[in-house]
Amino acid sequence: MCVGLSARVVNVKDGTAVIDASGAKREVSAGILEDLEPGDFVMVHAGVAIAKITQDEAEEADELMEDLL
Repeated sequence: MCVGLSARVVNVKDGTAVIDASGAKREVSAGILEDLEPGDFVMVHAGVAIAKITQDEAEEADELMEDLL
């Protein structure tokens, strides 16, 4: 089973994004997503931003993760 993590984009430069996932900041690869900007929400898997998502989708994913834990 693969699990993605929702996060807010803080900064984007040269195919790398700094994300904020529940207060934890880290760098991820953002090369496969076009037009990624600070403030966007993304789904991250294995250190790669794999999809843009809405804030509502990010909040729903966070709630589901909390329920699982």
